[in-house]
Amino acid sequence: MENTAQPARTAPQHFRYYDLVMAAFVTILLLSNLIGASKPSYVTLPLIGQWSFGAGVLFFPVSYIIGDILTEVYGYARARRVIWTGFAALLFMAFMAWVVVQLPPAAGWPGQEAYEFVFGNSWRIVLASMVAFWAGEFANSYVLAKMKIWTAGRHLWMRTIGSTVVGQGLDSLIFYPLAFWGLAGWPVELLWQVVLSQWAIKTAWEALLTPVTYAAVRALKRAEQVDLYDTETDFSPFARTRG
Repeated sequence: MENTAQPARTAPQHFRYYDLVMAAFVTILLLSNLIGASKPSYVTLPLIGQWSFGAGVLFFPVSYIIGDILTEVYGYARARRVIWTGFAALLFMAFMAWVVVQLPPAAGWPGQEAYEFVFGNSWRIVLASMVAFWAGEFANSYVLAKMKIWTAGRHLWMRTIGSTVVGQGLDSLIFYPLAFWGLAGWPVELLWQVVLSQWAIKTAWEALLTPVTYAAVRALKRAEQVDLYDTETDFSPFARTRG
């Protein structure tokens, strides 16, 4: 299956579903970072034994799939706006968690220690999450947009998987060493196991969900009457988004 749409159409300035896709992206981003980012889990593999991975990997890749859909349908410039929105949401979440953890608990409330353990992330984890997300998402969107031009809109599966290899690889390579290097419970061998497994599992998720990506892209292009090619786009993450 290939996307054979051509860049002849003129993109409208307002879209019916763009805001909903943005909301889905931000929701999955926040929940996957809040619930699963700092917990290592494992599976038992034949001949290998226990293989560790970060629990957030089960859901976080969905945000990359939505990012692929955004770039493919709406173009890099509008995907850039969504990435910055997600970045701002992550920043506020980190600030809110810090404030709530610092507030003194009411007398008799027994949950402060557990609350601090779950939500009291160190500055390292917060910084690592921000930097990894920012770098990984922009790399993912850039690679997909450029590959769309190079392939003339064909081979969507190649673009989504290829951009994920770059973006998710960068995300995992930045986040785990920056957040957990040298901490108790995170020996070097475990750290690199998690980095590699995160990268592999995220890429596998992208490949497995390719039919879903195809269906969503086709439905949105049909509904929005748009198929953007970033031939004249300023790819700077700091450029101002139009439209």
